[in-house]
Amino acid sequence: MSEIRIPIDLLPVDGRFGCGPSKVHANQLDHLVANAALLGTSHRQAPIRDLVGRVRAHLATLFAIPDGYEVVLGNGGSTAFWDVAAHSVIERRSAHLSFGEFGQKFVKSAGAPWLTTPHVVATEPGTRGELSAVDDADVYAWPHNETSTGVMAPVERVAGASDDALVLVDATSAAGGIDFNAANVDVYYFAPQKNFASDGGVWFALMSPAALERVERIDTSGRYIPEFLSLQRAVENSRLNQTLNTPSITTLLLMEAQLEWMLGLGGLTASADRTRQSSSALYQFAESHELLSPFVSHPDHRSPVVVTIDVDEKVDAGDITRVMREHGVVDIDPYRKLGRNQLRVATFVGIEPADVDRLIASIGFVLDELAS
Repeated sequence: MSEIRIPIDLLPVDGRFGCGPSKVHANQLDHLVANAALLGTSHRQAPIRDLVGRVRAHLATLFAIPDGYEVVLGNGGSTAFWDVAAHSVIERRSAHLSFGEFGQKFVKSAGAPWLTTPHVVATEPGTRGELSAVDDADVYAWPHNETSTGVMAPVERVAGASDDALVLVDATSAAGGIDFNAANVDVYYFAPQKNFASDGGVWFALMSPAALERVERIDTSGRYIPEFLSLQRAVENSRLNQTLNTPSITTLLLMEAQLEWMLGLGGLTASADRTRQSSSALYQFAESHELLSPFVSHPDHRSPVVVTIDVDEKVDAGDITRVMREHGVVDIDPYRKLGRNQLRVATFVGIEPADVDRLIASIGFVLDELAS
């Protein structure tokens, strides 16, 4: 492959488009430095507890949580929360919508030996099924956004489900970038390294009164629950603005700055408008270019925060990503386990729509060069 040089005027100002840890703003780093004295101090004392309290309050405002809902946090990420849910939320059996890698991982956790085998509606990557009521299910679960494939699912109650059934939604790559009604879900849980442009080491959950009651009931039922996986312990600590073990203070400070910026934009609706603007531009580009096509064929199922684009077999998508990386545009490779000739681009709220336009121009230039 001959050397390809992308004209500098086509290149994004910031080339970070990864769907894993996301772009961190300079103002977040400034906030971190300004509060560096908090690093290395006790999370049981007022300065850190106040920080946790501010983050919880900002999340409650951003998501406009209904009366009685609480913002709970705990140690670990979404992977830990799947095991937390298996121990502390599912009473007997769960029903799952599985349409990618991360939905399937929760299914595996929900197959714990003290639970009945979960009911699963699974579809091929790039597609999405629908959940119907299941007689013995006390939890219905699915991802709001499947990070591995770029498929989105709505946050809504399952028609015909029993009155005491809970809705659990994995929102790690969706939270803060897709608008929804928090009253439609009982546990909306996420790690903060996507739209919140933060680091790992903690999970957050918006929890309804019904979910809080369920968790407390299971906690006193005699079921063995390791303390680290006890959602009741996380609830009790969160009410004190702390966690069971020391949280990442860096994560909380980066998140605080991002939340303040998002609220300044106009909150969740404005943030969702921003991700939709960026993703729409990429989908239109993919539909109009002869060598590209959106991986998710159903327009209503396409994610506004993770855009997956198939590349015609005439061109190796790996060549595109290599050239882009040489020019400082990074992490637009496909999900590693999907195995497709594909590009995957994050359009999280912190990514500038103008940089997405420049990314499109750069990819178009590289495609022309590779196809010539």
